[in-house]
Amino acid sequence: MNKVDAEEFPEIEHIKKTADKFISNVGKVIVGKEEVITQVFIALLCEGHVLIEDVPGVGKTQLAKAVASSLGCSFKRIQCTPDLLPSDITGVQYFNQKTSDFEFRPGPVMANIVVVDEINRAMPRTQSCLLECMQEKQITVDLETMHLPRPFIIIATQNPIEQEGTFALPEAQLDRFLLRLEIGHPSKDEEGEIILRYQKENPLDGLNSVIEAEELLAIRKTSGDIYCDISVRDYIIGICRKTREHEDIKLGASPRATLGLHIASQAMAAVHGRNYIIPDDVKALTVPVLAHRLMIKTDARLRGRSAKDILKDIISQVPVPVE
Repeated sequence: MNKVDAEEFPEIEHIKKTADKFISNVGKVIVGKEEVITQVFIALLCEGHVLIEDVPGVGKTQLAKAVASSLGCSFKRIQCTPDLLPSDITGVQYFNQKTSDFEFRPGPVMANIVVVDEINRAMPRTQSCLLECMQEKQITVDLETMHLPRPFIIIATQNPIEQEGTFALPEAQLDRFLLRLEIGHPSKDEEGEIILRYQKENPLDGLNSVIEAEELLAIRKTSGDIYCDISVRDYIIGICRKTREHEDIKLGASPRATLGLHIASQAMAAVHGRNYIIPDDVKALTVPVLAHRLMIKTDARLRGRSAKDILKDIISQVPVPVE
């Protein structure tokens, strides 16, 4: 689709209104984090998975549950522990004595929105059972393959500080998350608002859904029509390729990451009421989409270099396309 004015593409206005409605609804629970909520909606629009990584108590699980409650979709929650088994997630085949036949008892992964709390507390064997779910939207149990309901989105949380009793996510699994987000601590005024809002009851208890599953799939299709000029496409490719050449990076962004940055930029353009991507969309999403996929060299980490710092350097080095 070519670049046109928003008035000639009313579907974009519908996405923008839907985004505003979603952000406002989740904002009843999560105070002062509009940018983070917007990025979560972008992931939903792309049907991409989200990893929320931050210290305890800043609202990771509350955000995930508020997002799920705002969608008129089936919702399940998995609390990860070291003794959690793959069958506890995917489901099991069991023998029904009444019918004298084997039947499938679905696990919590058979839902539209699956919140996986403290994902890094699950054993690697259990973590790996999510790989097929996240990439191929299906599960295999006893040689039988079953498709998951659409849309299918995993919102996982993890605490990066406490390491005892945790198992780091492998690079293959991190690469399957479209975005990694940090919530951060609230400001003084925001913290005061949190006290006032939660002093009588949890606002999550009265939160209603504002988007149905069918509507989410429909606007996802519209988002895929967002125009991307060849210069902006080359800009996306240039940033990703630069991560593979940087002296401080051991493992750069994969082609899956390049594709993720492209579709996320399309979604951001739609959320802002445009049917075309601009370089600022790409810049805003480079860290959330790419940072968790990079493997930084040991000597760079010892010098205090983080993936976020390196990506900011790369953004400053790659020429920005000018219309």
